Parts: sequence; C-alpha cells; structure tokens
Amino acid sequence: MRQLISSGSTFERDIGYSRAVVDDGWVFVSGTTGFDYTTMTIRDGIVEQTEQCLKNIEQALAQAGSTLADVVRVIYVVPVASEFEQCWPVLRRYFGEVRPAAMMIAAGLADPRMKIEIQVTAKKRGAAGAAPPGS
Repeated sequence: MRQLISSGSTFERDIGYSRAVVDDGWVFVSGTTGFDYTTMTIRDGIVEQTEQCLKNIEQALAQAGSTLADVVRVIYVVPVASEFEQCWPVLRRYFGEVRPAAMMIAAGLADPRMKIEIQVTAKKRGAAGAAPPGS
C-alpha cells in the first residue's frame, strides 16, 4: 500500500510532491533542505542547514515507521562543492554507524539561500520487499 507523507511545507503544496512516499516496504524521502518547515525560515550556514535537513528527514522517516538507522542510500546536493567538508562532522554523527551508500553532487538549488539538499532511501524495519528501483 502506498502512503504519502507531508511535512506541511509550502513547497510540497506549491510544487506538487510529497516529503516522503512509502511503498512496498521502502521509504523514499524527497530532497530535503534546511528550512524549518514550521516557520518556513532557513539559517545561513551549511552546517546549521545540514542539521535541520536531518531533523526534517528524521520526522518524515518517523511518520513512515522508520528511522535514520534504516537509511540505505543518501544523496547530498550542494551548490558549492568546497563547502561539503564542513558538513562531515554532522553527517558522521547521524550516519557514522549506519554508513549508507552515498554520493555528493554539486548543483544549483531552487533557492539561493539553500546550501544543501539531502535525499534518502530507507528500508522499513522488518519489511520484506524487492530491491529499490534504480539499484
């Protein structure tokens, strides 16, 4: 059964997507930025935004019955590749034991205030199912 998860972000409504989709035991979390979705504000620094991204992702995963410990794949998108290393301590704190498959892409983001966007795929705890699409 397909389940759509929303954070309440105006981006989801305006663009027409879900924060996450649960399907066949997998949780696909959309690219998530450092906006605090309750206030629709964003802090300036990439480290602070990374922290908020992961909090936003944690909330989406919790609604899906999953956690960061269930993440199997992560994609990081940053506009300035040289800034990515600043995020490493935060990423290590959240994913150091999980060690999902990962990649980083340098690309422009939708809003110039955005310093990082993170997308994850997680396996629902105890769910059986096929490999995720694209693997």
